[in-house]
Amino acid sequence: MNLWNKNQEKLFFTESLKLAKANHLFYLDEDGRHLAYWPKSYRGVKSTLQSRNSLIGNYTENWVKNLLKSLISDENLHVVNQARIPALGITSRSPADIVISTVDKKILKASEVKVIFEVKMSIVWNWQYDVASNEILEIGDYRTHQGKPSFTRSDSILKAIGKCIDIRVSNFKSSKIPIIVLGNASLSNGFCKKADYLKSAGIIQGFWSLNPFPLNHGNTRKTTPKFGFLRMDSSMELKIHLNRLFNQNLNFFSGMQDLESLGQYIEMADMEDNCKQKGLEFLNLLKRS
Repeated sequence: MNLWNKNQEKLFFTESLKLAKANHLFYLDEDGRHLAYWPKSYRGVKSTLQSRNSLIGNYTENWVKNLLKSLISDENLHVVNQARIPALGITSRSPADIVISTVDKKILKASEVKVIFEVKMSIVWNWQYDVASNEILEIGDYRTHQGKPSFTRSDSILKAIGKCIDIRVSNFKSSKIPIIVLGNASLSNGFCKKADYLKSAGIIQGFWSLNPFPLNHGNTRKTTPKFGFLRMDSSMELKIHLNRLFNQNLNFFSGMQDLESLGQYIEMADMEDNCKQKGLEFLNLLKRS
């Protein structure tokens, strides 16, 4: 299965027009054109379009679910959307967009969850809908319009960060579950250092873009220095990074202790027989502190 591209966006509009009216999917400019975004050169009267958000949200979530299912060969793993994990505070009010779990059900125990994904994908290119011919034409990449798609939108990134932090600090049961934010555009410059810090701190394991070529001409950022952001260029590359998540025995730990207490924990942990046991004991001491 291919990663995100123009054909997926065109298919979204084609399928959505069977269920929704054109004015729920496109802006109408002063020249009577139906446009996905206001062009940068447009200076006429503008409105705000909110009705498309839930449609593209549901579409991209289902697209991600099908993509992940096509990449996972382990019969013991399942891809579940709109999952609830009560132990982590993930309820029906704010479910997890996508999880990979060891059981195929909507309500999960923390121990059944292998990875949590937050999906922050949107329309990247600009499109024009010709009502008379029923044609949908691409008219420019995100450099040509006034919209802020996916990871270029600061409020979308901040919302994802907030939810991920809430999951991470909800319960020690979340400490072994990787959290990935998925998008389909490059990360904005102002968030690159933050993405690397969040990964280094163990809060979020990465912002991954599933769109190899979001621009019609030129290239975009492949990664940040510490790999907090990654652009996947093929489904095989995505599969490799997924397998790394499955094979790593990750443990999140955090705290604020004085140096004397930390030194005591290190001394106590050092009494264990091997490095794995020492690490486990150190984490247990932090949890009990």
